[in-house]
Amino acid sequence: MNPKDMTGLQILQAVANGLLPLAPISKTIPMQVKLAEEGRVVFEATANESHTNPLGGVHGGFAATVMDSVTGCAAHTTLGVGEGYGTIELNVKMCKPVPFNKTLIAEGKVINKTRRLIISEGYLRDETGSLYAYATATNMILS
Repeated sequence: MNPKDMTGLQILQAVANGLLPLAPISKTIPMQVKLAEEGRVVFEATANESHTNPLGGVHGGFAATVMDSVTGCAAHTTLGVGEGYGTIELNVKMCKPVPFNKTLIAEGKVINKTRRLIISEGYLRDETGSLYAYATATNMILS
């Protein structure tokens, strides 16, 4: 299985099914692709003590990285073979502190795609639907 010969959706579905490895960032920020479909991805993400900020809570960079990942991967599911993307703008709203050692659900959705840009949004929630972070992103299509 060669990612260079696959669409973005095929790559993300292969990762979700364990046929391709997770991105190395998922070792630093524990997250897994659970679902990938055209224009949408769902991840699970869990902060641990290695993500502690100087005040003793989960560093905001944890949620920001998860939001960048799900918005970018949602965009990636719309791309063809040989196309890539780069984040050119990411806006993250922290809604409440992310807890330690609790698996959260991160979802990314494409809301608009043009010839060169993809706009997506992301949510980080717990199992009850409580919102921890919200993001919008703009990604440039690279070919």
